[in-house]
Amino acid sequence: MNNLFNKLINLLNNEFKKFDLDEAIKLNLSKMPEFDMQINNLVKYNKSDFFSSLQKNIIEIIDSTNYFLPVEKNEIGFLNLVFNHDNLIKDITNKKSDFEINNREKIIFDYGGPNIGKPLHVGHMRTLNIGRSLYNIHSFIGNNVVSDIHLGDWGMPIAQIITYLENQSVDINALDSDQLEIIYPKASEQYKISENFKIRAQEINKLLNDNDAELLKIWESIKNISKKSLEENFSLLNHSFDYWLGESDVNELIPEMIESLYKNKKIIDDSGALISAEDTDPKILITKSDGSYLYITTDLATILYRQNNIGYDKTLYIVDNRQSLHFQQLFDSIKFFEFNNLHHEHISYGTLNDSDGNPFKTRDGGTKPLSELFEETQNYIKNINSDLEKSTIKQLTNSVLTFSDLITNRKTDYKFDLEKFTNVNGKTGIYVQYAQVRAKKLQQSIPQQKNEIENLVLSDIDKQLLSQLFMFGYFLEQSFLLNEPHHLANYLYDISNSFNQFYEHEKLSEIENSIHLSSKLYLVNLFLTTSQNVMFCLGIKPVEKM
Repeated sequence: MNNLFNKLINLLNNEFKKFDLDEAIKLNLSKMPEFDMQINNLVKYNKSDFFSSLQKNIIEIIDSTNYFLPVEKNEIGFLNLVFNHDNLIKDITNKKSDFEINNREKIIFDYGGPNIGKPLHVGHMRTLNIGRSLYNIHSFIGNNVVSDIHLGDWGMPIAQIITYLENQSVDINALDSDQLEIIYPKASEQYKISENFKIRAQEINKLLNDNDAELLKIWESIKNISKKSLEENFSLLNHSFDYWLGESDVNELIPEMIESLYKNKKIIDDSGALISAEDTDPKILITKSDGSYLYITTDLATILYRQNNIGYDKTLYIVDNRQSLHFQQLFDSIKFFEFNNLHHEHISYGTLNDSDGNPFKTRDGGTKPLSELFEETQNYIKNINSDLEKSTIKQLTNSVLTFSDLITNRKTDYKFDLEKFTNVNGKTGIYVQYAQVRAKKLQQSIPQQKNEIENLVLSDIDKQLLSQLFMFGYFLEQSFLLNEPHHLANYLYDISNSFNQFYEHEKLSEIENSIHLSSKLYLVNLFLTTSQNVMFCLGIKPVEKM
């Protein structure tokens, strides 16, 4: 990736090697306000005989690039760096083409994971937001990206729904998604308390696996009703997927997969169940003693389907922390079963809670539908500013639901506080939208000047904004290497905050000097390019006005 400082880092790495030091030089953000960045690699060698020579050579290399103002040496070895704005500005546009990587990979993003018959609920929000953001980030840098919703459309939950429909003599042709959402928990409860219901559901599950024609028709009707409802919700929330593959799409691959694994002694019989022959603790269960499949059975078949029909270098599973053991077992099994040596990774995340820190619930104690949270947020924004167009309120609603989610480190839990996350002056989706709308207004209201970047006139406020705009590549690289969107989300807030200070410091409409005005407009344009590219990476659509 063309991080602005990669050339310098490569030169410094080579210099270290000359002293038989094989380590990666790291440019860090400075914690001191008078500096922009720092290099700490030298510190551990300040007692060495070669320290003075190494530091001298490193400083000469840094100074030769002209990226920073002349660097001062010190006895400890901390190198504090200040951007050379006049030089750096010649190398920065922050356009997509600046950051495209050379070694491109095909990556499947497995996220979303709703079950048919159930509504999208607040528990899906993080997989959707993190998944879309990572998809966009990797797309932005040039990777070949594919998203798969991995629909839960097979197995015992479906058998339970069909059993309930059968018991209650429900006409499948008159069924809608609202009814299905009521039936799902009722069917699950009946399975727990009624032995007859349980026996019939198990029969139906087996018949479905045996491709019973009548039951497959009912299953298909349920799936179509659910899928239509899901697509409507995803459209509302600005999510889409390249593949809508479900568990059912790999069901026919499982018997042959099991047979092959058993024949090759990769799985063994354990009191009727089939377990992996790999020596693990706990043992990895592949099928139950009654022959029914588990999530890992389906996920293994999905690996085979994807490598044969889609092709990939990596698969990233964006699923919450609680599934860590499942994915560890899945990844161990892929290697032990010799399916492939490709990269598979679990991108885990913490839970989303209400403002009191408790799991989100509806008033009657059920799991809160995501559409309900969307409506609450939309109404809240509408009440704050009723003059906004309906389409703008919808985009702002999605901005709030996305930005408030992504600005938190994905590994931690967080509280969703509607009042806090819709504050126009806070660290919010509303705030970052407001900054880019302001920039657009300036861009449109003042005639564009001829950009002579060699003659820019920059105040301290201007330099502060420009310093942060130089850092897009740094935070983009952190987000894509670590699969952590919060680096970019926090960066978006920081540049928006600096832009608002820049905006309020000086009125562009009152500037008469053409070079001065050109300098200001250059920064407006660069901010707008940067902020909108960061928004794309986060999955946020810029609004036109507020």
